Amino acid sequence: MADGSGRQEMLIVTGMSGAGRSTVANALEDLDWYVVDNLPPQMLRPLVELVGRAGSSLPRIAAVVDVRGRDFFAEFQEIVQALRSGVTLRVVFLDATDAALVRRFESVRRPHPLQGDGTILDGITEERARLAAVREMSDILIDTSDLNIHQLANRVTESFADEGRAGLRVTVMSFGFKYGLPTDADLVADARFLPNPFWIPELRPLTGADAPVADYVLAQNGAREFLDAYAAALQPVFAGYQRENKRHATIAIGCTGGKHRSVALARELAERIRQFPDVAAWVKDRDLGRE
Repeated sequence: MADGSGRQEMLIVTGMSGAGRSTVANALEDLDWYVVDNLPPQMLRPLVELVGRAGSSLPRIAAVVDVRGRDFFAEFQEIVQALRSGVTLRVVFLDATDAALVRRFESVRRPHPLQGDGTILDGITEERARLAAVREMSDILIDTSDLNIHQLANRVTESFADEGRAGLRVTVMSFGFKYGLPTDADLVADARFLPNPFWIPELRPLTGADAPVADYVLAQNGAREFLDAYAAALQPVFAGYQRENKRHATIAIGCTGGKHRSVALARELAERIRQFPDVAAWVKDRDLGRE
């Protein structure tokens, strides 16, 4: 697989055990990627060389690399940095909260690969410490805490199916601050500077996806000015992302509950982003219906 410059392209899937690596690998295979699971980092370079020899017969390559590689995984960062000079390489890091990971391991009655004689949480804590630097260097972060396997597979499809159609794919995410910041957001904006439709009885049961609420939000002082200014500020950022071969970005907009203001603004911002050259955008409402 090659990018616009003709360089080879590779996707590395890594992250916390129990965060959904197998689901992502299966979803990529369904999208006709060639996926190699549980690959020691030291085998990444031979895999890149194989891809180069195979040419168009292996158009999409992904490798799942994680702590199951044991001591081999210690060299992951060094190897990835060396490979970046020769191929267009992206690292996808899958994460989830400790509570979500414990629940998943308990449901399948399997030990954590690093827990040893300790508890599942001991293993998670050890793995999180080992992967802190890898998480920091990743290109794409996906928080799977609130995603089931079908939702995660859909997220993979949205992010990696026919991605050559746009240089950058942007998720504009609405969310509620009372439910916490989205950990996989690249940038976060705050819509709470606008009056809350929640306090208007006829608008309260509606959402920002409904025209009466959207019209109300956009009619407030500063709403359209914010959208125009924020979109203008994002344009050079997205151009820089593309120069640095960052293919995916998540722009989050929050209000109190993620039902009215952020939902309306997310849709309007996505429309503006779609006007940027070589950029695709869609909307995700993280907390809509959660109240």
